[in-house]
Amino acid sequence: MKTFLNPFLLAITLIAFTTLPACSQSTESPSVEESHEYEVTRDIEWAQPGGHSLTLDIYVPKTGKASYPVLVIFHGGGWLINDKSPMTSMSEYIAKNSEYVVCNVNYRLLVDGGNTIHMNQIIEDAMGAVLWVKDHIAAYKGDPAKLIITGDSAGGHLASMVVLCGHQLESDGFTGNSLGFNPTYLPPGKTAEAVAAGNGLEVQAAILSYAAYDIYASCLGGFETAGNFFWSFSGATPRGIFGDGINVQANPEYYKAVSPVYNIPSATERSLPPQLCTVGSADNLVTPASVQDFVAKLREKGHTAEYWEHQGRPHAYLDGGRNEFLGTEFEKDAPPALDKMIEFMDQVFAE
Repeated sequence: MKTFLNPFLLAITLIAFTTLPACSQSTESPSVEESHEYEVTRDIEWAQPGGHSLTLDIYVPKTGKASYPVLVIFHGGGWLINDKSPMTSMSEYIAKNSEYVVCNVNYRLLVDGGNTIHMNQIIEDAMGAVLWVKDHIAAYKGDPAKLIITGDSAGGHLASMVVLCGHQLESDGFTGNSLGFNPTYLPPGKTAEAVAAGNGLEVQAAILSYAAYDIYASCLGGFETAGNFFWSFSGATPRGIFGDGINVQANPEYYKAVSPVYNIPSATERSLPPQLCTVGSADNLVTPASVQDFVAKLREKGHTAEYWEHQGRPHAYLDGGRNEFLGTEFEKDAPPALDKMIEFMDQVFAE
């Protein structure tokens, strides 16, 4: 299965900025609470790996509660472009239409550090961000014991990797004899191994929007090559996502280690939190069939997974603003999906 079926179309999309039955499909927006005010603290530095400042924005509803559940968002952009800004409208919508503290996160891209960042390091950023939020969110009225992670496209991939591989932590990361992850941020006095032993990356649910589930297949299909216009648009020279000396033909284990579809445990081995997997019915980049396949694999292994299809929508329907190429607009396309997300989160934390 190739998650990104057409790299050229994916690049154009970013420039413009089955057999499993659906559990639910979008028709009308579910009702949400009456909107309210919120406060936001922007560009909080949560880590500085290699001198690269990583920041996040935190949105807090102003409804008078002492504590709120938390939603952590990872943006999309093919691991090559974008920052948290396309998710600003989404963050604002959730903060004013529900009672969740929202954290909108920046992470490193492949092109950072002089085009030297590896895919596993990006995943380590996502893991580190979750650990930072758990350590600090109480200061912003967030409850670290009630945390859901989400992301769209590449960000959905990162959220999925936190859920699936958050227990595979090793201080030597991908440089040792086994392929583990060393989170960019660690709680003071703790090693990656100690965090793993304490189940420190446990979350209560995940929402994965048109996520990339098979990096191995994407790279077999040419994601790393000069013929991929996506790299040209990023302004960087195409290269392997793990740097020199590692390639998809000779080292498939590296690529499968960062691909969610190959890392689903049996529920008898390790139980996963409930997951909502969404996609647009007209998405030809991350297809409904590929998302349905991932949901089917989760269910086959005994996990709780819900599939939701946004009728008539293509890729990137959660991005803020207008996308002239895709014909999407946040105000008309994102709310039904965001209302579904809020409904799902409310069910997770229903007393």
